[in-house]
Parts: sequence; structure tokens; C-alpha cells
Amino acid sequence: MKIVIFAGGSGRRLWPISRQKSPKQFEPILGSESTLQLAVGRVLDTYGAENIFISTNEKYVEMVREQLPQLPAANIIGEPTRRDLAPAVGLAMAHLAHHAPGADGLDEEPVAILWGDNYMDHVPNFLKVMATAEKLLQQKQADILFIGETPRFANENLGWLGLGEQLGSIDGQPYFRFGSLTYRPPLADCQRMFAAKSHVWNTGYFVTTLGFVRRLYRERQPAMWAQLSQIEAQIGQDGYTAVLHDIYPQLEIISFDDAILTHVAPEQALILHSEMGWSDPGTLYALKEAINPDLTANVTKGQVIIEKTQDCLVYNYEPDKLVVTVGVEGLVVVNTEDAILVVHKDSIPLVKQVVNGLEGTELEKYS
Repeated sequence: MKIVIFAGGSGRRLWPISRQKSPKQFEPILGSESTLQLAVGRVLDTYGAENIFISTNEKYVEMVREQLPQLPAANIIGEPTRRDLAPAVGLAMAHLAHHAPGADGLDEEPVAILWGDNYMDHVPNFLKVMATAEKLLQQKQADILFIGETPRFANENLGWLGLGEQLGSIDGQPYFRFGSLTYRPPLADCQRMFAAKSHVWNTGYFVTTLGFVRRLYRERQPAMWAQLSQIEAQIGQDGYTAVLHDIYPQLEIISFDDAILTHVAPEQALILHSEMGWSDPGTLYALKEAINPDLTANVTKGQVIIEKTQDCLVYNYEPDKLVVTVGVEGLVVVNTEDAILVVHKDSIPLVKQVVNGLEGTELEKYS
């Protein structure tokens, strides 16, 4: 099975930990390794370096090579500009097709789409889900499998997958008919779904076949397919970079969900889920929730003193500075060498807006 890990985002919702020069997937936010290194480490021994591909922005290619020297250079796919996920997935599939072992095996080649900015505590459970997904593809039980996390609480910052009936199990891993996909439902709906155990968190991971995804591009996005085909014809050739830089910026800016996943028939999809300990710290408060969802708990890093403080994340990256909070609740405080952020958890979405506003100004160097 081929593994594609996407690591091209700028991570502005995690500013000032994450910056344009070094987005969150390249930073050791929780431990000593970056989330990208952790993502590769989870699958390296099982699938091998030659089968792991990284999709990122061209400006991060060298950073990826530095962090992941074990991967072949050709397995790092650089986008010349951001055009949303449908073009990015299409480009990655073109590279996988180029590496496929001949046309005969192309349609059946399993491929997993993963993300480089997540955390996971129970890797064996994740690998069991992956193995089950591959078996279900081989048995022709589905064309695509959505991977969910068994929810730990009613999280309104994530998408949710609705479970249909359980159709069976493989080696103790159950699989379910695809029910629904809801993007960040209101908290009340999350609480209802969590209590009913009718839904699971959507990790954004899925396992499918190269042929199935490429067929959907060809049938549902013919203009993009034609452009991607021109790029694919040049992979491994001297003219690849020039053609990529000419055509890729012309691709439609559209999400993978809208371009491809909305065209998947329910009977073509199944859902797998497990207690993988998965979390997606997409915002600073989501990072706090991922580490400790207890509303009375605090999460700290560095030289920090908290007094009469609750439900706060306080990160201090300067070893010679002391950060103190007294009598506050629901705050995110991040102190770095060149920027300090103080924001209430309810205003976290405004952080990205503020950072976007730095572009083109004398303060852009802080973005």
C-alpha cells in the first residue's frame, strides 16, 4: 500500500507557535519530534520508506528532506502554489501512478491519505485499522474507507462521521456502512451524537485505490484531469518543473470534498473506527483540548506559574523569562522570542484573521 501524507498547510491558527517559515507540522509542539516525523514514524516499519510520499509546498521541500532523510527524494512532492486540496491530491495521485508497477496493477493499488499535523497515542490500533481497510479493498467490499476516531467527548471543532449498520468485522475490527459526514456540527448536536454513540470523529484519513480516485477525477473533474495529465506526462522528465509551474497555478481552487468525495455513492464507502488516541490540534485551544479536555484543567509549557487559573493553555518558549497568570479562565497565552499572544478561547478564530492581516505590511516578518 502507498501512503501519502499531506504537509503543506501554513498552520496560521496555531500562531505564534506555527509560522510561515516553519508551520506546525514541522514543529515539536508536544514532544521532541515534529508531527510530520511522528506521522511517518507510525507507518515506516509497516509499509517501508519507498512507499511513503509527502505532499507539501515547494518552499518546505528542503525542510521535509532534512526531517525525513530516510525517504527517497522523488517521494517528496512539491506544489508551486496553494490551490486547495483537490489539486494537491490530484498531483499526488499522478506521482503515485508514475511509480505504480505497470498499468496492470494501477487500478488496484491501495493508497492511504493521511495528514502530517495530527497526534496519536495508540499506534497499534491505527495500524490494525489500516490493515483492515486494505483487506476490505482486496475483498472488493468497498471502493473507499473513511477512518474515524472513537470520540472521547463532544467536540464541536471536528467533523463527525455517521455510522450505518455494522456489516461485519475482520480480526476483531468492525466495519460499518457509511451513514453521513457532518462538518463541525453545533455543540448540542455533538453532545447528542456522542451520547447516542451513533457517530465518530472524522480524522480526515481514508484508504482507497489509486484507480478509484483517478477515475473520479477523470469523470467528475474533466478539466482538472486534463491539466493533471499534462503534468503527469512530464514526471521524471527534464521539462517537469516548467510544466508544473505553468499548469498547476491554473488549476481550479476547490476542496477535495467538493471536487471528489461528494461524488462517492454511499454504497461505495465503509467506515472504520477505533480508539487510536487521535487528536487534531488545529487551533491553540484544540491543542489544549487534545492534551487535556477537562474544562477545569490547565496545560502549560516552559517556565510558567498559574494561580487561580482554569481552562487555560500557557506556553512559554523563553527559558529566561517567567510567565505568570492570576485569576483568569479560558485563555490561551503563548510567549515566543518575538511575539506574545493572549486570546480568549472563544476568540481563537480571529487569530488567523489577525495573522492574515500582517501580509504585505512591515509586520509580515512575524507571520
